[in-house]
Amino acid sequence: MPAEDPVAALRSVSLRVTKQRIAVLTALAHHPHADVDQLGRIVREDIGSVSTQALYDVLAALSDARLVRRLETGQRARFELRDHAHDHVVCRGCGAVADVERAPLEFPRTHGFRVEESEVLHWGLCPSCGPGDH
Repeated sequence: MPAEDPVAALRSVSLRVTKQRIAVLTALAHHPHADVDQLGRIVREDIGSVSTQALYDVLAALSDARLVRRLETGQRARFELRDHAHDHVVCRGCGAVADVERAPLEFPRTHGFRVEESEVLHWGLCPSCGPGDH
């Protein structure tokens, strides 16, 4: 998958191999749930100057190729590698995001749809933002 060999991942989906795409995939392997600002800092430390628009273009290409998942958390969009199926939990207080493993699901055909993928966001408060099971 992208985390292990970004060059092979790009080639597997017929995307041109560029230093920006490699840097974004590598950054997301080490910093899942990063937003564009965070990715920009990480990528610039790795390869030098890259515009914010170039980052958006890279993320759009990687998302379209299904190498990267865009998470809409109600704040800034976050990004992660599509390395395995899982859900997410989002803190309503600070916006922290964490992975939640999911149980295998079987979906019946509904309204003529064949469900191919699902994405679930669970909302709550993290231990730092609210009372809970500490």
